[in-house]
Amino acid sequence: MKRKLFYLGLFCTVIFLPAQSLLADDQCISCHTNTVGDKQSELFKHDIHFKKGISCADCHGGNSKLEDMDAAMNPKEGFIGVPKGDNISKTCAHCHADPEKMKKYGSSLPTNQWESLQSSVHGKLSTTGKEHITQCVTCHDSHGIVSVKNSASPVFPLNVVKTCTKCHANASFMQTYNPAMPVDQLDKYRTSVHGVRNRNGDPKPAQCASCHGSHDIRGIKDVKSSVYATNIPTTCSKCHSNAEYMKQYKIPTDQYEKFARSEHGKALLQKHDVGAPACNDCHGNHGATPPGVESVSKVCGTCHALNADLFSSSPHKKAFDERKLPECETCHSNHEIVAATDKLLGVGSEAVCSRCHQTNQNVKGYAVAKTMRSLIDSLEFMEQNAEMLVNESEQRGMEISEAKFKLRDVRQARLQSRTMVHSFNEQKFHDVVGKGMTAASIVQGEAQASIDEYYFRRKGLGVATLIITIFTISLYLYIRRLERKQNKKVI
Repeated sequence: MKRKLFYLGLFCTVIFLPAQSLLADDQCISCHTNTVGDKQSELFKHDIHFKKGISCADCHGGNSKLEDMDAAMNPKEGFIGVPKGDNISKTCAHCHADPEKMKKYGSSLPTNQWESLQSSVHGKLSTTGKEHITQCVTCHDSHGIVSVKNSASPVFPLNVVKTCTKCHANASFMQTYNPAMPVDQLDKYRTSVHGVRNRNGDPKPAQCASCHGSHDIRGIKDVKSSVYATNIPTTCSKCHSNAEYMKQYKIPTDQYEKFARSEHGKALLQKHDVGAPACNDCHGNHGATPPGVESVSKVCGTCHALNADLFSSSPHKKAFDERKLPECETCHSNHEIVAATDKLLGVGSEAVCSRCHQTNQNVKGYAVAKTMRSLIDSLEFMEQNAEMLVNESEQRGMEISEAKFKLRDVRQARLQSRTMVHSFNEQKFHDVVGKGMTAASIVQGEAQASIDEYYFRRKGLGVATLIITIFTISLYLYIRRLERKQNKKVI
């Protein structure tokens, strides 16, 4: 028996060497280690708090210096036992929310975690209505807490996904709090580039906390959330714009800069249009992955459905597939998508058609592109002329509302023609443009007639004014003559 106690003491001395002085004076640790031998004491041997010299009594209360168990655990000595509910996190906050105490233990951790947790989506009341949904120990554990940089930590990058999905992949649990929230995030994450690398032991790719945060997680509709629509590009760019961080992956790091210059980026970041696409709209959320050549049009087609349908039935579909060219991206780029102006169409130096179609290469397409550009230029010219005539007539005070209304048909035809470009069918394109030209011609005729009527009225008014003036003068002279005759008779 004495030999067993000797080896037990030797074992404890080796294991607890960093906290030897603590073990000598702390009766809680001594008893739970040497006598009780419970799981908590075994875990606490590896706990970072133990290594910092923090005692059981610092969390559970009581007097750790007293050998008598009843006296040590007397409520008069401040013993609280196992904290329950929010008292768990409040106990942690006694130190973690106190900058002076954290400095005393040589910690550089922020001291606002408890405050952040309370204002987060996890800080809402649980179904009992007496405590928050999540406590510190929910993610960090209780007696075996280690640094986040330790691979054994539940919040180490390779373990975070497992920790989060204890709740978020539990359908019955999530049904209690948010029935609308999907519980397949883990399955999707495993299909993503981030998830595959994470599962293979790479701690750098994004995991739950990388995008959602840790203590200050907010709902996706909260404007302060890191995954709110207008904040997503910045969140993604924390890694993807860091050249040094991304160096080993050999992918560009200028995506954010290009996106910010794009039509999508301007709408989202400058105009704050949350309906505009962000990174996740094209790449996915939890299942984030770059669209493959075959799926680019499907991604773009979720918003630009008509364009995608027209392209799928166009002669370019087969040509692009044979050459393994991504459909939308080939002409419009990916991150730096610029406004689709008429300059993209045709055979000029700025036209995308001329990249493949030349006078000596793909000649038929060259001729079609040239014709289509000529048609759309003609329509634009006619629209501008019609609009100019309508404005001139309106400025002259003529009633031109009907022609002005018909001008919408011309604009609509021009917009439709830009969509119909994706069919690359000359006849279909001509039909749409033709409707616009016809409408423009009608508007021009009505506006010109209105202007002509204005000048006719003006001339008529001038003639009428002249006649009235002559008549008035004549009448005046006639009356004067009568007055003179009358005066002569009186004399």
